[in-house]
Amino acid sequence: MPSRSDGLRALEVDLFVEALARRHGYDFSQYAKASLRRRVSALAQSLGCATIADLLPRVLHDEALLPAILSTLSVPVTEMFRDPLVFRAIAERLLPVLATYPRLNIWQAGSATGEEAYSLAILLEEAGLLQKAQIYATDINDTAIAKAEEGIVSAEHIARYEDAYRKAGGNKSLSHYFSQGYGFAKISSAIKDHISFAHHNLVSDGVFCEVNMVVCRNVLIYFDKKLQDHVLGLFGSSLSRGGFLCLGLRENLGTSAHAHQFMAVDHELRLFRKAGGSQ
Repeated sequence: MPSRSDGLRALEVDLFVEALARRHGYDFSQYAKASLRRRVSALAQSLGCATIADLLPRVLHDEALLPAILSTLSVPVTEMFRDPLVFRAIAERLLPVLATYPRLNIWQAGSATGEEAYSLAILLEEAGLLQKAQIYATDINDTAIAKAEEGIVSAEHIARYEDAYRKAGGNKSLSHYFSQGYGFAKISSAIKDHISFAHHNLVSDGVFCEVNMVVCRNVLIYFDKKLQDHVLGLFGSSLSRGGFLCLGLRENLGTSAHAHQFMAVDHELRLFRKAGGSQ
């Protein structure tokens, strides 16, 4: 049985979510409750608030606080070639199909600070497809988008990502795609020029554009079932016939009302294809 303090904290979170939605238009009410509660509590602590309720006046009256709120709640955690076997499968099984298209549009939803979008662009470059491709990398978090647009990471991270890049089938050195100096590495313009970063809210915004592939990994796990279903519908509407959908390893189509639109290319790696394409 939930304790009285648990019930009070849940009420505080509900009030916080309502205030954020009504004041700023960002609706987190359909995010997974346990994860949301942890992140709102962490936000309160980081801002020196004794309780979540103490956040409410600041949400209502402090416009400058919004970027910090979204940074905390939108889970901007990513890395290059995360789950490298997924990227290998994309390169070996999906890109040969996409290579038959005259033009490629890819939507990377929930792009955080851009590492996954850059990984996709590198795969496309090594497959000889980047010149006819455009990646649209979107996120709700403008701070993360700004960092992604810089294309700068720690040089130490490049060394750490090298192993994942190799396991993903990379045929060069990852450092080939970066210029390095003073402990940092900057992605080459040849890669960066094919990525457009933009603000997009999966909760409230509509179809971003028609695309041949949607990549949205480790985002749906933070949504409740209703919001997952809404977002999967959004992806289905965005994909052209025979387009591909790539989800995170802990995510699935499950019992979504939109599951019938897709068939599994690799169920274990969560790669799907929208019905209507040639087999």
